[in-house]
Amino acid sequence: MAERVTRERVSREDGYLYYLGKDGYVWRTPMKTNTRGRKMKVGSERVTRAEGYLYFIDKAGYVSRAKMNRKGRR
Repeated sequence: MAERVTRERVSREDGYLYYLGKDGYVWRTPMKTNTRGRKMKVGSERVTRAEGYLYFIDKAGYVSRAKMNRKGRR
């Protein structure tokens, strides 16, 4: 079960891939089919990552996290 981490919603456009960067901000980068797009920072809210969680942008456009299943490993 995932839990929402941020309050800021990211509106998505077709032809872009959205991800949480190493710096903690949401970024978008053009897909292969989008030849005119440029990589840019989208969100202004910074996320601090905790160990053992997988971070992603959910369907609603918010940054969420889910506990990683490590099969008994740390």
